[in-house]
Amino acid sequence: MGTLRPFILSEDARSQARFYAESLGGEIKSLLTHGQAAGAEGDHRDKVMHLCVTVAGENSIFMADALEPFTQGAGMMLDVSYPTRSEAAEAFARLSSGGTVKHPFARQPYGLHYGELVDPYGVTWMITSDDPSEG
Repeated sequence: MGTLRPFILSEDARSQARFYAESLGGEIKSLLTHGQAAGAEGDHRDKVMHLCVTVAGENSIFMADALEPFTQGAGMMLDVSYPTRSEAAEAFARLSSGGTVKHPFARQPYGLHYGELVDPYGVTWMITSDDPSEG
């Protein structure tokens, strides 16, 4: 069976990864620049070629600095589910800081706690918890 790992292109992978590690709990596990990996010179030397950040437990997100123009966050949504409503609400609050809340984090009629936001880097997140407690 395979393992799915999101890979996000970024205008600044280092800053974006730090934001996710701080917001969701985690750490940058590895970072390799084009200069380190391929001996690149000039503009690409310090650009991130590959970065791995773990978030919300042991969930890995891979990242790299984009070398060509792109539309950040287009056509992608990430979902993180937490065992407790309070953990989910805290992650939602941290991720939405500096971003845009599309749907406030709240209990839904179907029983799930759900919120949706666009983070400061243009990535859409769905934060959920099936914790039965109210809030």
